[in-house]
Amino acid sequence: LARTPPMGWLHWERFLCGTDCAADPRRCVSEQLFVEMADRMVAEGWRDAGYEFICIDDCWMAPTRDRHGRLQADPKRFPGGIRKLADYVHSKGLKLGIYSDVGNKTCAGFPGSYDHYDLDAQTFASWGVDLLKFDGCNSDSLELLAEGYRRMSLALNKTGRSIVYSCEWPFYLRPVQQPNYTEIKQYCNHWRNFYDVYDSWSSIKSILDWTALHQDSIVKIAGPGGWNDPDMAMIGNFGLSWDQSVTQMAMWAIMAAPLFMSNDLRHISPEAKCLLQNREVIAINQDPLGKQGYQLSKDKNFQLWERPLSGRAYAVAVLNYQEIGGPQKFTFSLTFLGNGLACNPACSVRQVLPASRDLGVYSWISSLSVEVNPTGTVLLKV
Repeated sequence: LARTPPMGWLHWERFLCGTDCAADPRRCVSEQLFVEMADRMVAEGWRDAGYEFICIDDCWMAPTRDRHGRLQADPKRFPGGIRKLADYVHSKGLKLGIYSDVGNKTCAGFPGSYDHYDLDAQTFASWGVDLLKFDGCNSDSLELLAEGYRRMSLALNKTGRSIVYSCEWPFYLRPVQQPNYTEIKQYCNHWRNFYDVYDSWSSIKSILDWTALHQDSIVKIAGPGGWNDPDMAMIGNFGLSWDQSVTQMAMWAIMAAPLFMSNDLRHISPEAKCLLQNREVIAINQDPLGKQGYQLSKDKNFQLWERPLSGRAYAVAVLNYQEIGGPQKFTFSLTFLGNGLACNPACSVRQVLPASRDLGVYSWISSLSVEVNPTGTVLLKV
């Protein structure tokens, strides 16, 4: 499962825990919301671009389990239940994701899966669920947390249904101990390491800074079947400028990140849609070699990142962290790239973002200059 980073749409950041459908039916976590998003994903090219999962996050449940101890959807907001919604999503050529928690309660206070791992896995499989996001709130100890993540993984496998398993395990471990990523990859398909993303440049920056700081321990474990998850794409919302949106898209491709948008596909600008559906960037994100990129160097306000790709190619990102002034030039030697191998003896360079154009053929000893807007990124394919 997850031979390349999963792609889709997730309700959480944009719609949070909206449960009052009478007051705000368009922004309520309900069957209607997911049906409308599924329709948009098919009609407006999202599915064809690779976004295949429609994911329900926290707050979908009724406040209590049913009389057989099974989780149940809130009957007012999901009148047909999850099975009916899954059937609808599947009829559109999409897959359905759902949410639960390793502890007694979810982060929003709904019933968690503690002590019900097998039953919940069987329930999700019987509904036709294709992905489980498993949170880590309200677990009494690190031992129970780890045991719960392992047990749910085994329970999902036992159902016989292919269910992608999205974990928050290392995030909840990190304040106390260094995660064992070899073990985590054995059980999970992707995993969160850091705080929830917010619709702001400071949040995107903090995720990139954390990733660069910890790249020695996290980059090597990523690959087909298991991915570091820096959280959702905020493109198409309110907090990021155009250049910052370009930066998130470029850097999530460099980091081989699961690409889950959290936005309102019913109200998205043509520019944001075009960026999120950019086939060249998605091809980098989905590269079958499955190696995660890393920061090569920092120079004043500039950062240089690279990601090895299949076919002896490399994706290269130049970030300008400066938040003042205008566009700045950054010049670097191509001998830096790929341990000196990327351009030996020569290479073609194509700019992918912010606009696509061929930059020509360069020799191994050449330097390349790019102009980058403040908080922006130039993404290249070498």
